[in-house]
Amino acid sequence: MKTVTVALVGAGYAAHLHGRGYSKISGVNVRLKTIVDLDTKRAEEVANTYGFEKISTDFMEVIKDEEIDVIDIVTPPHLHLKFALEALKAGKHVICEKPLTGYFGEEGDEKPIGLTVSKAKMYETIINEIEEAKEIIASSDKLFMYAENYIYSPNVLKAAEIIRSKKSKLLFMKGEESVRGSSSALAGMWDKSGGGALMRLGCHPVSGVLWLKQVEAEARSEKISVASVTADTGNIITSLSDYDKRHLTSKPFDVEDFANITVTFSDGTKAVVMSSDHVLGGTKNYIEIYANDGVLMCNITPTNNMQTYFPDQEGLENVYISEMLELKMGWNNVFIAEEILRGYTNELQDFMECIVTNRQPLSGIDIAEETIRVIYAAYQSASEGKRIHLK
Repeated sequence: MKTVTVALVGAGYAAHLHGRGYSKISGVNVRLKTIVDLDTKRAEEVANTYGFEKISTDFMEVIKDEEIDVIDIVTPPHLHLKFALEALKAGKHVICEKPLTGYFGEEGDEKPIGLTVSKAKMYETIINEIEEAKEIIASSDKLFMYAENYIYSPNVLKAAEIIRSKKSKLLFMKGEESVRGSSSALAGMWDKSGGGALMRLGCHPVSGVLWLKQVEAEARSEKISVASVTADTGNIITSLSDYDKRHLTSKPFDVEDFANITVTFSDGTKAVVMSSDHVLGGTKNYIEIYANDGVLMCNITPTNNMQTYFPDQEGLENVYISEMLELKMGWNNVFIAEEILRGYTNELQDFMECIVTNRQPLSGIDIAEETIRVIYAAYQSASEGKRIHLK
């Protein structure tokens, strides 16, 4: 059994999701060697929890380490593509957390860029940046693997199996990821996150519906692409009083906290994706598929395989119930085997198998590229109030 040696770059929330995913991989020996983060206390916590051998504050150290096979990047978005390309050039396989990239500002941009820089400029810049990145990826003999967990969620994978078998025509899809805000101070800043709720949250269901449409196209021997995008975004929390927003953690500086987009495909079918930072009660993730011969409801979180009721929180201080849901009183849907149901285990299993067998992953540069094109077309659409036709 071949061993794959991993360096994980970033020790935030996603590091724990990936750490739990790695612990369940079968058929491949995974050696967790190095965790990289400037916050050494946070890095030590991840290392001790999941068995990383060492911590480091130096990204260049790990890409020069000859023992490391793959660099798993779970940093803030503004570092994703930069680190990914440096790792590929250094001869490492790359796992890149969503989103692939974004517009984070250029010299001469007026601040804050989310309020001052044209979304049309952002879109054009992103397209050029991705084209250059694809050339580097194509010229490398190493794998680029895009960590989009929606694609690997068991119910989305099952939906894909059914679509392939029935050769269904997907007429309309609806997806959403919404929460009550972010705990990260960087989430509200365009120059660090590349956007707001759509970028942070909506990128998941966007990738999910785009991937399922390609599953349909392959099953039916058709060629289907995104024809156009229309969108509406907003900043809702600024209209609330301090008292009214007491339960919300969203703190947008120059990003949106609500987005609703409509994707029109070249075959005339549609997909709608919504994302919001104003949904109480935990994380809401789903994709609904309405086909010519059936309906498929992919409820990613919350699920109802365990429900609890407590009149108080005594003894539950250190018990994890649900992401973005600190209060544990009353009725709750408990997240069970979260790393499996949300796709992280299948995702990392696929990636490790790809490395040892040298095959391409389900989620690679193509879906990463299409997702970011749709997102920035949506930003341009919302800012200009018109339909954007993809190039």
